[in-house]
Amino acid sequence: MESKIICPHCNGKKTIEGNCECNMEWRGSDGDEGWEDCKCEPDQKCPSCNGTGFIQSY
Repeated sequence: MESKIICPHCNGKKTIEGNCECNMEWRGSDGDEGWEDCKCEPDQKCPSCNGTGFIQSY
């Protein structure tokens, strides 16, 4: 019998949010969008559950 367990690494969300780092020294103009003080990594698919949100248990 196969059961699903919520992935402890992403808490069932399927993705892991990218880290953001903020520093006023990085401030620059991004066209009409205004000032950006933060640089963020993109969200990634959870490597533990391969983006399913669950871990298969046998």
